[in-house]
Amino acid sequence: MAWVLLMIAGLLEVAWAAGMKSSDGFTRLGPSVFTVVTALGSFVLLAIAMRELPLGTAYAVWTGIGAVGAFVFGIVMMGEAVTAARVASAALIVAGLVGLKLSSAH
Repeated sequence: MAWVLLMIAGLLEVAWAAGMKSSDGFTRLGPSVFTVVTALGSFVLLAIAMRELPLGTAYAVWTGIGAVGAFVFGIVMMGEAVTAARVASAALIVAGLVGLKLSSAH
């Protein structure tokens, strides 16, 4: 269950990152509230997952999901550039996340 919560926390990290971008520096109320709520949810779920998972693994996976998810969201929803170097870099992050999951005791 800790891994499921960690995955949801990572997806909420993507949501708050996208909300932060849409908040225009916290000058737009709706996206600003969305950002704060999803960030809080992400932190809470991460904390709960850390009850069972090692700190380093949980934090690295959480930030990795957020980083790769925000990368994909930026490309798909915001028209950001797709380059070989960016895709290769994101693939390396995913490889690291898989390695952490496979090597975890939980």
